Amino acid sequence: MTKRTSAKYKIDRRMGENIWGRPKSPVNRREYGPGQHGQRRKGKMSDFGLQLRAKQKLKGYYGDLTEKQFRRIYSEAERVRGDTGENLIGLLERRLDAVVYRAKFVPTIFAARQFVNHGHVLVNGKRVNIPSYRVKEGDVVEVRDRSKQLAVVLEAVGLAERDVPDYIEADHSKMTATFVRTPGLGDVPYAVQMEPNLVIEYYAQN
Repeated sequence: MTKRTSAKYKIDRRMGENIWGRPKSPVNRREYGPGQHGQRRKGKMSDFGLQLRAKQKLKGYYGDLTEKQFRRIYSEAERVRGDTGENLIGLLERRLDAVVYRAKFVPTIFAARQFVNHGHVLVNGKRVNIPSYRVKEGDVVEVRDRSKQLAVVLEAVGLAERDVPDYIEADHSKMTATFVRTPGLGDVPYAVQMEPNLVIEYYAQN
């Protein structure tokens, strides 16, 4: 188990929000931050604080990416024509671990990273074990035959707490998913409000 996997509840507590919308999140019981001073930290946030929090929330949502990884994705979003915030969301949603999570092959984004890492996923018939691999429109992502009966997969498919978004066509009888199109912010089923515009402001100033 990675350090990040065990930290997912801490991320929720730090943000004060149930960012994945999971029924077991500790935020459902306690809305203050972790640690002995968690209840005292409720002052008004500065603009920098709001921008930093928006960045940490988005970064945390995708499996607590490292700062280096996240900044690289931001730089790429900035280079592409169009709205940088929308581009950022599109690039994050094209990560292979995000597609595996969205297709409901696994219950959490952390499980998705591990699932890809351990070689359970094929893209267009070829095994890919890099979670950050970027899926293209029309790519078919599938769970390899030997892994289709894993408990984690069967449990995820039965989860009622989230649906597969319309930019992914998933067939759970065959355990395949087609990445139909790159989504914009409004297409992505975040459980809480994400503010990529604040993330862009944060990087523009730092």
